[in-house]
Amino acid sequence: MLQTPLCRQLGIEYPIFSVGMGGGMAGPELVAAVSNAGGCGVLGMGGLPARYIRQQIQQLRTLTDKPFGVNIILPMLQEGQIETCLDEKVPFIVLFWGDPKPYIAEAHKRGTKVFIQVGSVEEAKAAAAAGVDAIIAQGVESGGHVKSTISLSTIVPAVVEAVHPLPVIAAGGIANGRGVVAALSLGAQAVSMGTRFLCSEETHVSRAYKERVTRAKAEDTVHTLLFDVGWPNAAHRVLRNKEITEWETAGHPETGKRPGEGSTLGTMQMMGTTVDVPRYAVFPPMPGCTADMERMALYAGESCALINAIKPAAWIVADIIREAETVLAQFKD
Repeated sequence: MLQTPLCRQLGIEYPIFSVGMGGGMAGPELVAAVSNAGGCGVLGMGGLPARYIRQQIQQLRTLTDKPFGVNIILPMLQEGQIETCLDEKVPFIVLFWGDPKPYIAEAHKRGTKVFIQVGSVEEAKAAAAAGVDAIIAQGVESGGHVKSTISLSTIVPAVVEAVHPLPVIAAGGIANGRGVVAALSLGAQAVSMGTRFLCSEETHVSRAYKERVTRAKAEDTVHTLLFDVGWPNAAHRVLRNKEITEWETAGHPETGKRPGEGSTLGTMQMMGTTVDVPRYAVFPPMPGCTADMERMALYAGESCALINAIKPAAWIVADIIREAETVLAQFKD
């Protein structure tokens, strides 16, 4: 069995976490499927109100009794988000893009662990000194919002050494069992996968978006600041599309001077409500989206090159573990 100290600490079978993809992309169905399969799912509640987070946690608990986490994006922090997680006795929260220190003491007092995703060794050291329970080291290969500017193979061992004995989770560019083994060999105690689980049946985004990711190559991804309406000055990795190409052709105009700035692309469903999709918004294509996908943020990491089909999350977990165990067995031989 592929177990690490972090697995035993959390009570999970395998060192595989699904990323808490924000805005509800990673909802109860995905999280339950991953956790029930022996991994650990993380709800993506970044940017969502506390009342909705409570509903999602309660719905999740009807689908699984296994450990799970909730992701909160600190630049989008709303009143009551973290308090709700603590009220609901969530096993752990994952914080991103900010200082975890103000939240650690109360979380620990109420029995919730605090993880933080970081993009540098310096950020990891500060988080460790503040008292976090685990650190997710993100490589620049990651899809979605990316704080790191260095590769996974560099940041993981550097962070492991800097914060020892704190557990480190590797994120970015991992989509199969070989990647899991590689991350563990770098010193990580688990991996966190976003793009791989984006292409699961359970993830709450449009199927056309998932299919677009399965057809992509690593070279099709772009590290940019373009899709900033809703979260300015935050770098992200997306698939190249018509919107990016037209912006580049226009000479990379700055925010406020871009083609079609301020217009609306269409609508989509969020939290059961129809919302407008502004041009250059942080929103990816969600179910029921009427906007042109080729003008939206198609978040995906370089690991898209390793994904060729949409599968159930439980199948993905099992396939990754099977391959990882096969690779490890070859080393023993």
